[in-house]
Amino acid sequence: MKEMLQQLRRVAVDAILNAADAECLEALRIQYLGKKGELTKLLKMMGKLDPSERPAMGQLANQVRAEVENAIAKRRAEVEQMLLQARLESETVDVTLPGTEQKVGHEHPMYIVLDEIKDIFIGMGFEVLDGPEVEQSDYNFTKLNTDEGHPAREWSDTFYLTEDSSILLRTQTSPMQIRAMEEKPLPIRMLAPGRVYRKDEVDATHSPMFHQIEGMVIDKGITMADLKGTLNAVMKKLYGEDTVTRFRPHHFPFTEPSCEMDVQCHKCGGRGCPTCKGEGWIEVLGAGMVHPKVLEGCGIDTSVYSGYAFGMGLERLAMRRFKISDLRLIFENDVRFLEQF
Repeated sequence: MKEMLQQLRRVAVDAILNAADAECLEALRIQYLGKKGELTKLLKMMGKLDPSERPAMGQLANQVRAEVENAIAKRRAEVEQMLLQARLESETVDVTLPGTEQKVGHEHPMYIVLDEIKDIFIGMGFEVLDGPEVEQSDYNFTKLNTDEGHPAREWSDTFYLTEDSSILLRTQTSPMQIRAMEEKPLPIRMLAPGRVYRKDEVDATHSPMFHQIEGMVIDKGITMADLKGTLNAVMKKLYGEDTVTRFRPHHFPFTEPSCEMDVQCHKCGGRGCPTCKGEGWIEVLGAGMVHPKVLEGCGIDTSVYSGYAFGMGLERLAMRRFKISDLRLIFENDVRFLEQF
């Protein structure tokens, strides 16, 4: 039996140290040390030995097991090192090769202008507010002094979500002015940018979904001069000191008196072109002094307080800012167009 154990040791160790990979090594471990392995078979023969021989054979068997296990551990470490080296070689990065350019995105031109406008108004002490796009008609119309029967409340002009016309996609961010007057202490200086929805036909300056920036100031002694001075300062800050603006009388149910503000067309310089529809001017906002009925409806004493409000079209401001000739380009998401900014 001694010769058999020594033979097993030589053959097993030699085979293990020459194992090609981890799978082969595991197969050899099972072959020699497993429950049905070669060494186990020899140990089962110990019962046939003379009792005086068993201690020596048992000691030799333990030595053989230890040597085989050591050989397995040694070869396993060598195989793992070989695998690691092969992986390192296969995944080597050639640092002399030119790198792959990673494209980095940037802000949409419309939001570049929005951030600029926010910065301007925040610098003037305004607070930026956000509100729901699905709005109640009471906030979108009634509390803004736009009663039933007004053309703006027609189904042909507004996206209603309920048959009774009580819920709609807001047509303006003006409802945030009402919410601010109901919830915030006086005085108020607020700005409310966001998406709005109207049933407009798509053309170079119109879209059924667009972005509006509403603003409002409520305080003691506010006049139309404060409104004009603020808006002129904003336009000059946004477009430059040579910006030309004009105010035209207009009518809005929630302001009295009311006006519209135009900026000279950036495309033609006031001469008239398709972008400005031949007028030389592009309307950018409506404004006016907050109507006393609107103030009183929110519990504000009109003998003490007054205020002004305005609503800007963000897309038109962006068109003027970046000299974009067609509003549709802003929404088409053509990368060739957006990369210019």
